[in-house]
Amino acid sequence: MTDAPTPETPAARDYRGTVFLPRTAFPMKGDLPKREPDWLARWQAEDLWGTQRRAARGRAKFVLHDGPPYANGPLHIGHALNKTLKDVINRAAQMAGFDAGYVPGWDCHGLPIEWKVEEEYRAKGKDKDSVPVLEFRAECRAYAQHWLGVQREEFKRLGVLGDWDHPYVTMDHESEAVIAAEIGRFLMNGSLYRGLRPVMWSPVEKTALAEAEVEYHDHKSAILFANFPILAAAAPDLVGAEVVIWTTTPWTIPANRGLSYGEEIDYALVRVDAVEDAALLTPGRRLVVAGALLPSYGKEAGIAAHTVLRVFKGAELAGATAAHPLRDWAPGAGGYGFDVPLMPGEFVTTEAGTGVVHIAPAHGEDDFALGRAYGLPVTEAVADDGTYTVQAPGFTGTHVFKAHEPVWAALAAVGKLSGKGFITHSYPHSWRSKKPVIFRATPQWFIAMDDANQIRAKALEALSKTRFVPDQGRNRIGSMVAGRPDWCISRQRAWGVPIAIFVSKSTGEPLRDPAVLERIDAAFRAEGADAWYQPGAAQRFLGNDRNPDDFEQVMDVVDVWFESGSTHAFTLTPERDLPFPADLYLEGSDQHRGWFHSSLLESVGTRGVAPFKAILTHGFVLDETGRKMSKSLGNVTAPQEVFKQYGADILRLWVMNSDSADDLRIGKGILAQQAELYRRLRNTLRWLLGNLADFDDAEILPHALLPEMERWVLHRLSELDARIRKAVADYDWNGVYPEIHAFCATDLSAFYFDVRKDSLYCDSKGSPRRRAARTVLAALHRCLTAWLAPVMPFTAEEAWLARFPDAGSVHLQLFPDLPAEWRDDALAAKWARVRDIRRRATQLLEVDRKEGRIGSSLQAEVVFAFAEGERELLPPSVWEEMLIVSRVDLDPAPPPALEADGTPDGNAGDRLAVRTGLAPGHKCDRCWRVLPEVGLSAAHPTLCRRCEAVVAEADATVREGGA
Repeated sequence: MTDAPTPETPAARDYRGTVFLPRTAFPMKGDLPKREPDWLARWQAEDLWGTQRRAARGRAKFVLHDGPPYANGPLHIGHALNKTLKDVINRAAQMAGFDAGYVPGWDCHGLPIEWKVEEEYRAKGKDKDSVPVLEFRAECRAYAQHWLGVQREEFKRLGVLGDWDHPYVTMDHESEAVIAAEIGRFLMNGSLYRGLRPVMWSPVEKTALAEAEVEYHDHKSAILFANFPILAAAAPDLVGAEVVIWTTTPWTIPANRGLSYGEEIDYALVRVDAVEDAALLTPGRRLVVAGALLPSYGKEAGIAAHTVLRVFKGAELAGATAAHPLRDWAPGAGGYGFDVPLMPGEFVTTEAGTGVVHIAPAHGEDDFALGRAYGLPVTEAVADDGTYTVQAPGFTGTHVFKAHEPVWAALAAVGKLSGKGFITHSYPHSWRSKKPVIFRATPQWFIAMDDANQIRAKALEALSKTRFVPDQGRNRIGSMVAGRPDWCISRQRAWGVPIAIFVSKSTGEPLRDPAVLERIDAAFRAEGADAWYQPGAAQRFLGNDRNPDDFEQVMDVVDVWFESGSTHAFTLTPERDLPFPADLYLEGSDQHRGWFHSSLLESVGTRGVAPFKAILTHGFVLDETGRKMSKSLGNVTAPQEVFKQYGADILRLWVMNSDSADDLRIGKGILAQQAELYRRLRNTLRWLLGNLADFDDAEILPHALLPEMERWVLHRLSELDARIRKAVADYDWNGVYPEIHAFCATDLSAFYFDVRKDSLYCDSKGSPRRRAARTVLAALHRCLTAWLAPVMPFTAEEAWLARFPDAGSVHLQLFPDLPAEWRDDALAAKWARVRDIRRRATQLLEVDRKEGRIGSSLQAEVVFAFAEGERELLPPSVWEEMLIVSRVDLDPAPPPALEADGTPDGNAGDRLAVRTGLAPGHKCDRCWRVLPEVGLSAAHPTLCRRCEAVVAEADATVREGGA
């Protein structure tokens, strides 16, 4: 402390006004929920999208084709994840020098919307089937249009930049016309056919379903073991024995037409010697069961004792026939009197059951294929509502999901039931109604995978040329394409694009007439697909030369996956200035069986090539504990609530700070963490802006004149620049923004900014050291605002315009083109060692502070004892800057941990010794350094020589200005 002033000693001067403290209007608090809508309004008023397109004209195109969300409700967190990734990739491509024109789209047809409208009807007591089809379609269109508008505004609020005024929409007239025309392409190239084969069928919704419309849940299913008496076989001892089957679908027994065995499986011919009291079998019966499954079957059937008469290979069953187990059931009235052939099947295993599979060609893919190979009839025993038809004698009218009791009873009545019960297993359900589905053979429209068009082979070839991020997606979709059946594209619903085809009643063949297709196309473009349902439509499209009574007008609608798979045909077009194929498709990993899959098959089938060059997939969103989100669990994070509490930039930052290749987690705690990360990034930008107040490009120093620390910071920028440009090229952004955050928090805030505060605040305005620091701060501001713009578009815009208010939006800028000379790996290696040494010293200083020996590091002195070769790393004056201490000395003696020859001993560690103490001298009132020179100036006795000179220069400037 100084003594109180006397008449001879004037009062000490307040030097705070001479320090160059940060000045900026960029607020510390983001207040994003309030400010972000203002930025959206400004961008709308300034036509940012149109300006960006005009500025990019002539550049190389980058096209990310949008997988269409479904227009049937508000956005959920999965939408936010998906659209944020797309927006970041598009914005980054734009700033990397491409013309990234993004056209968002919507999927508007299909069962989910139709189901919602039907629910509204049911709530009003109306029957959907009594409503005229055009009226019903109009209500579906209005429903979709409403939610499309809601979702569009919510996507905008998320900060997604795109051509929102001209999206693609599957229910637009032009889109419907193109979808119908794409069906026509398959009609004309011969790949479209109508056939009877089993498909996934929803009895609730009364329509076929695609695999992508099915999800699997645990389901309690009835089971049974049924006995089929052998009527004829090559081995006489097999005649009269009973082949036992096991099934989890008892309702398929009335549709049984065959049995299948494994040729290499060992089967046992067994005689039942004794049974338990509750058993359905009787002693003396001879059974055929796979030997490996005999113990488990015997337990299920209550067999107390048995004799294995012999063991034989399944191949011995070749040519055998059996009787249907219901052959003698009186209520069946002889409807099951046919023989049941035994056929080899590669799909038969000994994993469960009995080693023999009962074959119902109408109700399974394997069953159908085997039945077709052996000429078995396909029994249409189940109606579209899931009830038995007259082709299931004795069961007509019973629903298949309630059929186990009557089937059990029927088999028991004729002594052919040897076991029954229930199991819980994974079973397919409709993703919309959440009800179980069945396999059911119905006449449907299919696209052939292996005809002359060779869609499967072409698709697999196209996948081999596609880039996948991550790469394991290649095998997933590849295996699906390799093993899938023909594509069933028809649905028995009303809200969609009709399969606009006529079928000759005399030949059963579809009409292939380009003139008819042209008339359909013209009508759909003018009126939409509703034209198909207008009175007189058949005559209108067939023309006057044909009698509409001679043709069936197909009223099925096309699968919505075909529609979304066709979106490239009406989006990647010259009219939109978007080239085909797209550079990238990006969706959740479930779309390997959904949109990626249907788009691939549609494009390959009509154009011979895939509609994409690369596919990127992301995971799904779970809550903080890893559970699936559910309203009943109360663990749903709604993006709309995040906008209100935190702002869109926080939500976007969460996406880009996560590993999107895996499932992501979100919740209150995680969002609070992201808000803290955002605060650090914002404070970095604020500190830069504050210390760039009144900056002029004339201050910039050439790279060669910059101190090493400044050149090291520029090297780090060059590393990050390479990282970002690689992400742009590879579409792999995982880890990029965590790395930028770490750079801001560790390299800048905790090191560079901390070290350079003294120069920026206390050096003279024109000092080379201060100019060098501000040169680097200017580069940091340009790079960080540009690099953060794709993920934090609102904050980056605010930070950019805070420095360049007249330069236009940051979203019209390109990523800075960094000079090659900034990259200096040798310097980086040296400064990695410098920072290691700095950490050793600051750890000791922190101990001194905690134990009360110093109040701040500027009160301290540090003495280093370096090993040979490291004494020249930095001069003491630069070490003083690095450590933010007032004095650094270099001890000429080697560290004590070194041997006499200068080599490390067993405890040498990093060849460094550090000790600390109090710096000699007095504290400067302006910079707070403790120096011996403080007190030597007559004019400014409380200042060091540097601060004295800066103040004298400022005083002279004031005097000159006053004169």
